[in-house]
Amino acid sequence: MIALFVWGTLVAIGARKGWLHTAPAAKDDTADFLRWAANRYEAESKGNFAIVLLEDGSVAGTYFASNGREVDGNSLFQAASMSKWVTAWGVMTLAEQNLIDLDAPVSRYLTRWHLPASEFGNDGVTVRRLLGHTAGLTDGLGFRGFAPEQQLPSIEQELTHARDALPGTSGITRVGAQPGTAWRYSGGGYLMLQLLIEEVTGRSFNDYMRRAVLQPLGMTASTFVDPDPAHLADFYNTDGSKAIHYKFTALAAASLYTSAADMTRFLQAQVPGPEGTQPGRGVLTPLTLEAMHKPQAFLYGIPVWGLGETLYVSNGAGSYIIGHDGTNYPAINTTARIDPETGDGLVVLETGNGRLAMEIGGEWVFWKTGTFDLQALILLYGRSILIAFLSGALLILMAAAYAAWHGLLRSA
Repeated sequence: MIALFVWGTLVAIGARKGWLHTAPAAKDDTADFLRWAANRYEAESKGNFAIVLLEDGSVAGTYFASNGREVDGNSLFQAASMSKWVTAWGVMTLAEQNLIDLDAPVSRYLTRWHLPASEFGNDGVTVRRLLGHTAGLTDGLGFRGFAPEQQLPSIEQELTHARDALPGTSGITRVGAQPGTAWRYSGGGYLMLQLLIEEVTGRSFNDYMRRAVLQPLGMTASTFVDPDPAHLADFYNTDGSKAIHYKFTALAAASLYTSAADMTRFLQAQVPGPEGTQPGRGVLTPLTLEAMHKPQAFLYGIPVWGLGETLYVSNGAGSYIIGHDGTNYPAINTTARIDPETGDGLVVLETGNGRLAMEIGGEWVFWKTGTFDLQALILLYGRSILIAFLSGALLILMAAAYAAWHGLLRSA
């Protein structure tokens, strides 16, 4: 048992530190990393692709490609769950205006829909916990979206029982675990935050987000509904065929349409700008951004989530590389990540492969820090890690069995 524990620990440490893993590019060679990413797209996708690399808050390199209609920095992609990070900024503007209390039960602000009764009670479902996926919600959503000919349900209907829940999820937003005890990813929680924004402001979610966040940050092409068809990138399946453009009631969780140029502006707003411009760019204060970077949730003792943003790995300066990934059906994948200390970051928007952006994002984090983030290890390299552990464990058990058998023979 001791040998198995030691071996498991070594595998975990070695995997996170990338033992036996070759970095995708030469250290600090942005052009080399960009070439590697372009090669990954060419090898793994029959869709379209946009990547932007930042150094010290400025654009250091870009690459755009498509197997169909041309894309560029202004092409609009459906951002999938990366929408949640932008939504969190909208929620935090309400907190800064003292229109909401992050630690108050969210039910204080909702009249159009209420959480069903739970044995755990609902008062522990606070805005802060919804942002950090620690509110005890067990919906597991995951929205598939609706085809163009389908009528979109209301927010209230989706919260009661999501008609477009991905397989393996209940689709019912309810408290199924003690709030505040564990991290459980919840698209339903962000649907509740969408409703919160509408109820507190008296505006539609998209209207408030455009006025309060997107336009002030210069993200003028971005929207949660009705993207400009002239700039909307085509949707692709993994085989390169054209895919259905699914639409959502769950705008806050899955429906941001944005461009590489606009997401670059969003990343740049996380760090100081030219001529002393403060992080937040007047939409949020630097203190609020710092609060968003603080750990709210842990997995295996590792910080994984702040207020609306993923905490990938420590940046060695008391904070974390932050960001968010997104995956929508059938093959949309996105990521945006930045180190608030250095201003180094990347944006990847793509269709045609359901995990390519996350793979590139995970490799970028490793390239920058020498450490893999937990999400990359589980989603992208989990099988390899499991095989390595089981192979070593089998050898340990065989050695133990041999030693025991040999000992029995000697005693006999």
